[in-house]
Amino acid sequence: MIQISKLMPQGAGLAPVLLKRAATLELDWDVRQKSRFDATDSLGRQLGVFLPRGTLVRGGDVLVAEDGSLVRVIAAPQPVLVITACATHGSPFDLTRAAYHLGNRHVPIELKPDHLKIEPDHVLADMLRAMHLTVREATEAFEPEGGAYASTGHSHAAHAHAHGEAHDHAVAAPKPKAISIPVVAAVPHVHGPGCNHGHGHSH
Repeated sequence: MIQISKLMPQGAGLAPVLLKRAATLELDWDVRQKSRFDATDSLGRQLGVFLPRGTLVRGGDVLVAEDGSLVRVIAAPQPVLVITACATHGSPFDLTRAAYHLGNRHVPIELKPDHLKIEPDHVLADMLRAMHLTVREATEAFEPEGGAYASTGHSHAAHAHAHGEAHDHAVAAPKPKAISIPVVAAVPHVHGPGCNHGHGHSH
Protein backbone atom coordinates (compact mmCIF):
# COMPACT_ATOMS: atom_id res chain seq x y z
CA MET A 1 0.00 0.00 0.00
CA ILE A 2 1.29 3.45 -0.95
CA GLN A 3 0.94 6.05 1.77
CA ILE A 4 -0.14 9.65 1.14
CA SER A 5 0.18 12.44 3.69
CA LYS A 6 0.40 15.57 1.51
CA LEU A 7 -2.29 17.47 -0.39
CA MET A 8 -1.82 20.27 -2.91
CA PRO A 9 -5.05 22.32 -3.13
CA GLN A 10 -6.18 22.38 -6.77
CA GLY A 11 -2.68 21.29 -7.80
CA ALA A 12 -1.43 24.83 -7.23
CA GLY A 13 2.05 25.35 -8.69
CA LEU A 14 2.06 22.17 -10.78
CA ALA A 15 2.59 22.30 -14.52
CA PRO A 16 -0.49 21.32 -16.57
CA VAL A 17 1.44 18.46 -18.17
CA LEU A 18 2.05 16.92 -14.72
CA LEU A 19 -1.64 17.16 -13.84
CA LYS A 20 -2.55 15.54 -17.15
CA ARG A 21 -0.21 12.60 -16.54
CA ALA A 22 -1.22 12.09 -12.91
CA ALA A 23 -3.26 9.09 -11.84
CA THR A 24 -6.81 9.93 -10.80
CA LEU A 25 -8.95 9.03 -7.82
CA GLU A 26 -12.74 9.43 -7.95
CA LEU A 27 -14.30 9.95 -4.52
CA ASP A 28 -17.72 11.03 -3.27
CA TRP A 29 -18.22 13.59 -0.52
CA ASP A 30 -18.64 10.98 2.21
CA VAL A 31 -15.01 9.93 1.68
CA ARG A 32 -13.56 13.34 0.80
CA GLN A 33 -14.59 14.84 4.13
CA LYS A 34 -12.45 12.26 5.93
CA SER A 35 -8.76 12.83 6.57
CA ARG A 36 -7.93 9.12 6.71
CA PHE A 37 -9.16 6.55 4.20
CA ASP A 38 -8.07 3.77 1.85
CA ALA A 39 -8.72 3.92 -1.89
CA THR A 40 -7.65 2.54 -5.27
CA ASP A 41 -6.46 4.97 -7.97
CA SER A 42 -6.87 4.74 -11.74
CA LEU A 43 -3.63 2.73 -12.00
CA GLY A 44 -4.97 0.08 -9.64
CA ARG A 45 -2.65 1.08 -6.79
CA GLN A 46 -3.83 0.70 -3.21
CA LEU A 47 -3.52 4.01 -1.38
CA GLY A 48 -3.57 4.76 2.32
CA VAL A 49 -4.38 8.45 2.81
CA PHE A 50 -3.35 10.05 6.12
CA LEU A 51 -3.94 13.81 6.04
CA PRO A 52 -4.05 16.31 8.94
CA ARG A 53 -7.29 15.98 10.86
CA GLY A 54 -9.99 18.31 9.61
CA THR A 55 -8.69 18.36 6.04
CA LEU A 56 -11.39 18.37 3.35
CA VAL A 57 -10.41 16.91 -0.01
CA ARG A 58 -11.94 18.77 -2.94
CA GLY A 59 -12.35 17.81 -6.57
CA GLY A 60 -9.24 19.09 -8.36
CA ASP A 61 -6.94 18.67 -5.35
CA VAL A 62 -3.76 16.67 -5.89
CA LEU A 63 -2.46 14.08 -3.44
CA VAL A 64 1.30 13.48 -3.28
CA ALA A 65 2.30 9.88 -2.57
CA GLU A 66 5.35 8.85 -0.55
CA ASP A 67 7.12 7.84 -3.78
CA GLY A 68 6.60 11.32 -5.23
CA SER A 69 3.83 10.32 -7.64
CA LEU A 70 0.76 12.50 -8.04
CA VAL A 71 -2.90 11.54 -7.75
CA ARG A 72 -5.54 14.01 -8.96
CA VAL A 73 -8.85 13.83 -7.08
CA ILE A 74 -12.14 13.87 -8.99
CA ALA A 75 -15.41 14.62 -7.20
CA ALA A 76 -17.57 11.61 -8.02
CA PRO A 77 -21.17 12.19 -9.10
CA GLN A 78 -23.57 11.20 -6.31
CA PRO A 79 -27.28 11.53 -5.49
CA VAL A 80 -28.16 15.09 -4.46
CA LEU A 81 -31.18 17.34 -4.15
CA VAL A 82 -31.01 20.49 -6.28
CA ILE A 83 -33.02 23.38 -4.82
CA THR A 84 -34.16 26.35 -6.90
CA ALA A 85 -36.58 29.21 -6.45
CA CYS A 86 -40.02 28.78 -7.98
CA ALA A 87 -39.83 30.54 -11.36
CA THR A 88 -43.52 31.46 -11.23
CA HIS A 89 -44.17 32.53 -7.64
CA GLY A 90 -40.78 32.74 -5.97
CA SER A 91 -37.74 35.00 -5.90
CA PRO A 92 -33.96 34.49 -5.47
CA PHE A 93 -34.36 35.54 -1.82
CA ASP A 94 -36.18 32.25 -1.21
CA LEU A 95 -32.81 30.51 -1.60
CA THR A 96 -31.35 32.72 1.13
CA ARG A 97 -34.18 31.70 3.46
CA ALA A 98 -33.65 28.04 2.55
CA ALA A 99 -29.90 28.26 3.25
CA TYR A 100 -30.68 29.89 6.61
CA HIS A 101 -33.05 27.13 7.71
CA LEU A 102 -30.78 24.35 6.42
CA GLY A 103 -27.81 25.96 8.17
CA ASN A 104 -29.75 25.96 11.45
CA ARG A 105 -29.96 22.19 11.03
CA HIS A 106 -26.22 21.90 10.32
CA VAL A 107 -26.90 20.43 6.89
CA PRO A 108 -23.93 20.42 4.45
CA ILE A 109 -24.91 22.77 1.60
CA GLU A 110 -23.30 23.54 -1.72
CA LEU A 111 -24.04 27.19 -2.48
CA LYS A 112 -24.48 28.44 -6.03
CA PRO A 113 -25.79 31.80 -7.27
CA ASP A 114 -29.00 30.26 -8.60
CA HIS A 115 -29.41 27.01 -6.63
CA LEU A 116 -28.44 24.99 -3.58
CA LYS A 117 -27.45 21.34 -3.29
CA ILE A 118 -27.85 19.01 -0.32
CA GLU A 119 -27.64 15.27 0.19
CA PRO A 120 -30.95 13.39 -0.20
CA ASP A 121 -33.32 13.75 2.76
CA HIS A 122 -37.07 13.41 2.25
CA VAL A 123 -37.90 15.33 5.43
CA LEU A 124 -35.85 18.32 4.33
CA ALA A 125 -37.24 18.04 0.80
CA ASP A 126 -40.79 18.29 2.18
CA MET A 127 -39.81 21.28 4.32
CA LEU A 128 -38.32 23.08 1.32
CA ARG A 129 -41.35 22.39 -0.86
CA ALA A 130 -43.55 23.77 1.92
CA MET A 131 -41.45 26.95 1.61
CA HIS A 132 -42.48 27.01 -2.08
CA LEU A 133 -39.07 26.01 -3.43
CA THR A 134 -38.53 23.58 -6.28
CA VAL A 135 -36.63 20.42 -5.32
CA ARG A 136 -35.40 17.85 -7.82
CA GLU A 137 -33.23 14.76 -7.57
CA ALA A 138 -29.98 14.63 -9.52
CA THR A 139 -26.67 12.79 -9.73
CA GLU A 140 -23.88 15.35 -9.63
CA ALA A 141 -20.61 16.17 -7.89
CA PHE A 142 -21.18 17.59 -4.39
CA GLU A 143 -18.89 20.29 -2.97
CA PRO A 144 -20.54 21.74 0.17
CA GLU A 145 -19.23 24.74 2.05
CA GLY A 146 -16.60 23.81 4.59
CA GLY A 147 -17.30 26.60 7.07
CA ALA A 148 -15.40 29.83 7.63
CA TYR A 149 -12.78 28.14 9.80
CA ALA A 150 -12.62 24.73 8.14
CA SER A 151 -9.29 23.38 6.98
CA THR A 152 -10.01 23.23 3.27
CA GLY A 153 -6.55 23.85 1.92
CA HIS A 154 -7.73 27.19 0.50
CA SER A 155 -5.91 30.28 1.64
CA HIS A 156 -6.58 33.95 1.01
CA ALA A 157 -3.08 34.25 -0.41
CA ALA A 158 -4.12 32.17 -3.38
CA HIS A 159 -6.30 35.04 -4.59
CA ALA A 160 -3.23 37.19 -5.25
CA HIS A 161 -5.15 40.41 -4.69
CA ALA A 162 -1.95 42.41 -4.11
CA HIS A 163 -3.79 44.34 -1.44
CA GLY A 164 -1.05 46.90 -1.02
CA GLU A 165 -1.44 47.90 -4.67
CA ALA A 166 -5.04 47.20 -5.61
CA HIS A 167 -6.77 48.56 -2.51
CA ASP A 168 -6.30 51.57 -0.33
CA HIS A 169 -6.40 50.35 3.27
CA ALA A 170 -5.23 53.61 4.86
CA VAL A 171 -8.66 54.11 6.39
CA ALA A 172 -10.36 51.06 7.83
CA ALA A 173 -13.97 50.69 6.82
CA PRO A 174 -16.44 50.65 9.71
CA LYS A 175 -17.52 47.22 10.79
CA PRO A 176 -21.08 46.41 9.79
CA LYS A 177 -23.54 45.90 12.59
CA ALA A 178 -24.75 42.39 13.17
CA ILE A 179 -28.27 41.86 11.87
CA SER A 180 -30.48 39.19 13.35
CA ILE A 181 -32.59 37.35 10.80
CA PRO A 182 -35.99 36.35 12.14
CA VAL A 183 -37.48 33.02 11.25
CA VAL A 184 -40.34 33.86 8.92
CA ALA A 185 -43.04 31.33 8.26
CA ALA A 186 -43.65 30.51 4.61
CA VAL A 187 -46.37 32.69 3.16
CA PRO A 188 -48.89 30.54 1.32
CA HIS A 189 -49.76 31.36 -2.23
CA VAL A 190 -52.05 29.99 -4.86
CA HIS A 191 -50.41 27.35 -7.01
CA GLY A 192 -50.81 27.90 -10.72
CA PRO A 193 -50.31 25.41 -13.54
CA GLY A 194 -46.79 26.67 -14.14
CA CYS A 195 -45.58 26.12 -10.58
CA ASN A 196 -43.76 22.77 -10.52
CA HIS A 197 -43.20 22.57 -6.78
CA GLY A 198 -46.79 21.54 -6.05
CA HIS A 199 -47.18 19.27 -3.08
CA GLY A 200 -49.31 16.66 -4.78
CA HIS A 201 -47.11 15.69 -7.69
CA SER A 202 -43.63 14.46 -8.51
CA HIS A 203 -40.60 16.74 -8.51
